[in-house]
Amino acid sequence: MSEAIKRMTALEFRKLTPAAGEALAALSQAVTASTLEPELVELVKLRASQINGCAFCTQLHLNEARHKGVAAPKLDLLAVWREAGIFSERERAAMAWTEKLTRLSENHISDEDYAAVAAQFPPAELAWLSAAIALINTWNRIAAPFQFAPPILRHPLPEVKETANA
Repeated sequence: MSEAIKRMTALEFRKLTPAAGEALAALSQAVTASTLEPELVELVKLRASQINGCAFCTQLHLNEARHKGVAAPKLDLLAVWREAGIFSERERAAMAWTEKLTRLSENHISDEDYAAVAAQFPPAELAWLSAAIALINTWNRIAAPFQFAPPILRHPLPEVKETANA
């Protein structure tokens, strides 16, 4: 069995590639300034990160989604959004588009796929949605192979009270 090789940390990546980080931050700020709902953007980022197996981005966007008030059942059921029955038409269209673009090498984007998402997003919003998906896929392709440590929020667990068995 071989020893684990120490990989680059998120901080090391940022120090080595400041221009890349600045470019991605600029795109992130532009997406944030768009007319897309912040909660929807977090769901898109979270879903792409789940698909790509990026622990860092999955945890980061879970934290962000909670902070932005995304309902816990939506976060809990995002991986099975088709069957959950709790996502709006717009959210379902965004999730389907996210999956298509994230798995682009496996998918041909058909006219039907395009029509389905275009029915929920006017052209400018569809362009921003696609930019948001491209952005998170770029981050996933950086954070996942380097195995950046997930930003786990540390909250103290509530004390468990002992009950007497009578």
